[in-house]
Amino acid sequence: MAQNPVTGGLLLVHAHPDDESITTGGTIAHYRRLGVPVTVVTCTLGEEGEVIGEEWAQLTADRADQLGGYRVLELTRALAALSAGPPCFLGGAGRWRDSGMAGTSAAEHPRAFVHSGAEAVDALTQVLLELRPDVVIGYDPRGGYGHPDHIRAHQITTAAVHSAAEQGWDTPKFYWTVTDDDMLRLHTEALARRTVDGLPGALPPGWRLPSLGELASVPSHTVTATIEVSDSLAAKRAALRAHATQVMVAPTGREFALSNYVAQPVLPEEHYVLVRGQRGVIGSDGREHDLFTGIA
Repeated sequence: MAQNPVTGGLLLVHAHPDDESITTGGTIAHYRRLGVPVTVVTCTLGEEGEVIGEEWAQLTADRADQLGGYRVLELTRALAALSAGPPCFLGGAGRWRDSGMAGTSAAEHPRAFVHSGAEAVDALTQVLLELRPDVVIGYDPRGGYGHPDHIRAHQITTAAVHSAAEQGWDTPKFYWTVTDDDMLRLHTEALARRTVDGLPGALPPGWRLPSLGELASVPSHTVTATIEVSDSLAAKRAALRAHATQVMVAPTGREFALSNYVAQPVLPEEHYVLVRGQRGVIGSDGREHDLFTGIA
């Protein structure tokens, strides 16, 4: 951490470079525009990621195994696009390694994040005690889409929030980042109509529509907070493009895809579930529209 860190504000815990932009990029940019301090804690370098295109294809774990270092650069560029400052890696850059998808041999690596144990909890607890954030954002118990590192990030974030509370900093509000199923379906169906009818904004060549239930989401009635990020989408798109080894953004800017070429909508909202702390001002839809509402 910096010698004289800015305390308070928003702290987000993400598993790999690009996760911060995909699920919370609009929120980060939104609060930075309001002058709120934002810290993004990233748990691994994303060494096991696949690479889109040929330019950096030799960097993957099964070849030169240099992808993690390159993704530090991508993360730095993405955070700059979001005005979020330099990267902050849990335990220092490279302390824990991307564990790969479930069932792969990557989890056997001695530094795999899934084996981070109490040390990772202690490291994140110290960050919380140092920065004393007003709001912490992590993943839900499934880690969004079930990646072992996302699940592990959920576990250590939950444990660290409780540990920090016992040691002097009780985080006022703790949220999970999620995607509202109704909003996701609305935008995915609109994309499907444009694609089937051959209208402007149809899918780029080689991309495909997601199958039913393929994209991670939660039932709408479980969502407790919606952040309107329409005014921050330019920054979010720039951050997504910065992760060029991992993410493609459609020419329209309405969708993005990972190396599987499955289209995902760039939503005008980002969604959260409050799991610790008191709800603040509630809108007519029964949700908060500011993560900091209700904090003294």
